[in-house]
Amino acid sequence: MPDNEASLTTAKIGIVTVSDRASRGEYEDRGGPAIREYLDEVLSSPWEAVARVIPDEPAVVEQALIELCDQETCCLVITTGGTGPSKRDITPEATEAVCEKMMPGFGELMRKVSLEKVATAILSRQTAGIRGGALIVNLPGQPKAICECLDAVFPAVPYCVDLIEGPFLTTNEDRLVAFRPKKKPGQ
Repeated sequence: MPDNEASLTTAKIGIVTVSDRASRGEYEDRGGPAIREYLDEVLSSPWEAVARVIPDEPAVVEQALIELCDQETCCLVITTGGTGPSKRDITPEATEAVCEKMMPGFGELMRKVSLEKVATAILSRQTAGIRGGALIVNLPGQPKAICECLDAVFPAVPYCVDLIEGPFLTTNEDRLVAFRPKKKPGQ
């Protein structure tokens, strides 16, 4: 268990909506708010959102991810949108461009869970990676799919953030139990 000071640290979490139309105000951003609602429901430790709504432009997505990880010091950045097969869907490529390590298990599990709901989930290219002290997770754009994907992978997120030396994230265990290895007596 962390000491009292570490347990009171407010985690900064980036929420990035990647959408040409939402960034121009032509379309209501529903993905970003869905992520925020999910985190409000699941996290019991203090956190604050650092939100962005940006267009599907590789340089803009890369810069937003770099800024959130390096300048804003977010321990977790969750993106929504830009994970499909269309020409403008570039979020996974931008994520890979800025990460030191890719975490393919996140995308594999999200696709598996989504395929149980809809056959077209095979077209989604969600991924995750590590940049410095931040975990970046790419989600699809639909709020229902966002929740399904987060339910699948979020049990591993707090421990992943521990391993990259981020703040200690706790969950509302009535809603979702985070995985952490059990410590043996004397450790």
